[in-house]
Amino acid sequence: MEQKPARIRILDAAHELMLTVGLARATTKEIARAADCSEAALYKYFTSKEELFVRVLTERLPQLAPLLRSLAAEPGQGTLEENLTEIARQAALFYEQSFPIAASLYAETQLKRRHDDALRQMGAGPHMPIEGLDAYLRAERTAGRVRPDADTFAAASLLLGACAQRAFAYEATETGALPEVEDFARRLARTLLGGISVADAAARPAPWSA
Repeated sequence: MEQKPARIRILDAAHELMLTVGLARATTKEIARAADCSEAALYKYFTSKEELFVRVLTERLPQLAPLLRSLAAEPGQGTLEENLTEIARQAALFYEQSFPIAASLYAETQLKRRHDDALRQMGAGPHMPIEGLDAYLRAERTAGRVRPDADTFAAASLLLGACAQRAFAYEATETGALPEVEDFARRLARTLLGGISVADAAARPAPWSA
């Protein structure tokens, strides 16, 4: 059986190790070994572990950033509820899969500071989805589908913050189960719309209704 290209093997190995031992403990040496290549070969494709982390997020996890960019580029397409529901769905899945990877960083302050500095230099970081959703909501505000006085940054922070919370806040409940993603996304979108949409709120069903 033909071996996968080295770049794909490295990404696969990085994804698996970051999930199982966490980003802080997944060294480039271990990733290269798991990918069946040298550490020097790894650096032919990725300049740093931070870049490798970003590529794992963008190429192995749900595609939240491209969705936000495409919606911001063409406001007025679909309905706000449909679009926000899909954003919430993708975001919930993205945070569910990325939280176990990045959580270990928060236990090592100096490592997290270096990691944040590297992401800043690459123009990446956890603030980017909020900025992307804010840009989309501002585009919809210009198109007349979001209220002129709506605080789009706060709305973006609320929606994505709730999606991030879903990734870890429910494990201590009696069942330990995350809220079902489709229902969670739909209810979240409807609730947010009650605060920002120009549409008559009374014409929409309550967020907790079927």
